[in-house]
Amino acid sequence: MCRFFSFLNYFAAQSSAWLRVFVSLDRYLSSSFLHRTWFSKSKNVLINIACIMIILFLLNFQFFIFACYYRANGTISVFFLAFQIYPLWDYINLAVYNCAPFVLMVTFNIGVIYHLFRLRRTTIVQNSRIQHRSISIALVITTFLFLIMTIPATVCYAFFYESNLTLLHLLDGILYTYHILSFPLYMITLEEFRREFLAMVICKRNNERVAPQMPAGVLQQKMNEIKPTFNT
Repeated sequence: MCRFFSFLNYFAAQSSAWLRVFVSLDRYLSSSFLHRTWFSKSKNVLINIACIMIILFLLNFQFFIFACYYRANGTISVFFLAFQIYPLWDYINLAVYNCAPFVLMVTFNIGVIYHLFRLRRTTIVQNSRIQHRSISIALVITTFLFLIMTIPATVCYAFFYESNLTLLHLLDGILYTYHILSFPLYMITLEEFRREFLAMVICKRNNERVAPQMPAGVLQQKMNEIKPTFNT
């Protein structure tokens, strides 16, 4: 369990960050090209998500091999016995989890805003049912929250890991709070997300109901009664 949680501590956060990069890229392509792009196909989306997860899994797989060992007094250490992993891995995590995703998200979001302002005055965008604006606002908010809620904790663990533990735990709690806020934030800002979520819940409830089956003769009689109504 020690190795699993050590692995999950980095893998989950990095996966969340890079999936947000993927969403930002999708929004950028959607705002740049009004037609359906390569990312619009469900199969391609799943392939990209799988590739991201596999790469990050392999990157952090070392925790299953080297992390956590028993000390002489019987306690468990979260460090590596074969070599010293910290703070080197925190430096790598800072680049993989914060720096690279943040730069890419900002770049794609700037591109989204640019294309929205550029195409806002055209008739096609004004009459379009695609709500690019609300989606872009949500992306900008999540990117800003990513900056102020996750980077301080990662920087402190990388460069000030011997400082006050209470402060480190507080920043770590703020970091994980950011990931928890994603769902309510999307529910508030994205009408399409809210509508699809409610439709999914309602559909699930409706699937639990079993409609009564009519005999063939009764069903045919009902159809004959309804048919003259349409002919009048």
